[in-house]
Amino acid sequence: MKYRTISAAEAVAVVKSGDRVFLHTAAATPQRLIDALVDRADELRNVEIISLHTEGEAAYVRSEYSDSFRLNALFVGKNVRSAVQEGLADAIPIFLSDVPALFYRNVLPLDVALVHVSPPDRHGYCSLGVSVDVTRAAVHTARTVIAQVNPNMPRTHGEGLLHASHIDAMVDVDDPLPEPPRRELTDIERKIGQNVASIVENGATLQMGIGAIPDATLAALVHHRNLGIHTEMFSDGVVDLVEKGVITGKYKCTHNEIIVASFLLGTRRLYDFVDDNPLVEMFGSDYVNDTKEIRKNPKVTAINSAIEIDMSGQVCADSIGQRHFSGVGGQMDFIRGAALSPDGKPIIALPSVTKYGESRIVPMLKPGAGVVTTRAHVQYVITEYGIVNLHGKNMRQRAEALASIAHPDFREDICRAAHDLYGGYRKVCS
Repeated sequence: MKYRTISAAEAVAVVKSGDRVFLHTAAATPQRLIDALVDRADELRNVEIISLHTEGEAAYVRSEYSDSFRLNALFVGKNVRSAVQEGLADAIPIFLSDVPALFYRNVLPLDVALVHVSPPDRHGYCSLGVSVDVTRAAVHTARTVIAQVNPNMPRTHGEGLLHASHIDAMVDVDDPLPEPPRRELTDIERKIGQNVASIVENGATLQMGIGAIPDATLAALVHHRNLGIHTEMFSDGVVDLVEKGVITGKYKCTHNEIIVASFLLGTRRLYDFVDDNPLVEMFGSDYVNDTKEIRKNPKVTAINSAIEIDMSGQVCADSIGQRHFSGVGGQMDFIRGAALSPDGKPIIALPSVTKYGESRIVPMLKPGAGVVTTRAHVQYVITEYGIVNLHGKNMRQRAEALASIAHPDFREDICRAAHDLYGGYRKVCS
C-alpha cells in the first residue's frame, strides 16, 4: 500500500499547549517524534506527557523545559527517575492491567498519541510491533494519532494491528530499535536463578520480566520440558528455550502452544524472532495482565523481584523509601493470578543484599516505602540462600523463615526485631 508521509516537525505541529500526549512504550519509543516535539518547547506550555517505561533520551523532563512539558509517568524508568525524584515529573501508582481503562473511561483522555509502527501491508495495516501493552488503548481513544513508520519494526501477531486510515500523520524513519546490553550474570544471580528453577514444574506457564534474575532463571531451565509463556514482557532468554525445545506451550489452556506477551525488549535477534511469527501473539495489558485470564493456565509460575521485603512479608518494589524508583507494573496482577492458578507458584526473587551491602530483608520497610505486594498475597520468597513459602504462616513463622534466607550478617537483626515485636520467638540465628 502506498501512503503519504510528512516530516516529524510537520506531524507534531498538531500538538497544542495544554494537550495530553501519550508516548509509545519501551523499544517502540517514538524518538524522532519526541525530538521534534521537544524542538517546539519555546512555543508550547503545559503539555502533559503520559508514558510507561521509555527507552532513549527523555529530554522533555529537563528542568529548562519545565514550563513546556510535565511528565505523568505510569512507570518510572531510568531515563526519568531523577526528574521524578526531584519533583520535575510525577508518577501514578497503578496496576498495569488497569492502565487501558484510564483511556477508555476518560480518566486520562488523550489528545495525541505518538506511536511507532511497521509500514502498512498490502491491506493497509500497520503493526504496533514490540509494544501493544497500553498503546492499543491509546490509539483507540486519542483524538489524533501520529506514527513514525519504520521498516525495522517487527510485524507481530495478535491485537496490535492498526489500519493506516486510523493514523492522522505518518513520518518515515529507518532507525534501529533500542537494544539494551546483556551483561554477564554474577554468581549470586546464577544461584538465585537455580533456586527459582528448582521449583518450576514441567508443564508450567511462566511469567517473568527482563533483568538479571529472569535471565538467570531462564538459563537454569534448559532441562525442563513443555513450559509455556503468558507474560507481560519477555526478552532474548525465551528465544533460547524455544530453540532448545523447552518452551512448547503444550499444556496451556488458553492460546495453546502460543507465547503470549504485551511488550518486548531485547536484541535484534529477539525482534527478528517475533517478526511475522505466529508462535508469538501480542495483546493489550488489560488482557495479558487480567487475573481472570492468567489463572486459566496450569501451574502459572510468576517470577518477580523486589527492592526490599520486611519480616512480615510486605514487598516494596517501586520505591526506595519515599523516592520513586520504578512502578507498580504487573507484579500484583501476576502474583495473584499465579496464586489462583491450579498448582501455581507466585515468586518474589531477590538478592539478599543491595550493591551497597544493605540487607534487602529487613525488620521494617523504609519510611514511606510503597507496598506493591501485600503480606496477604506473598507466597514464595527466594534469595541466593534458599527458598521459603510464607503462605499460611503466622507473623512469627514468617520472620523465622525470612531470617533463614537473609544474608548471615543480618539474620540476628531480624531475629531480635521479631522477638521484640512478637515475643516468644524461637532463635534461628547461629
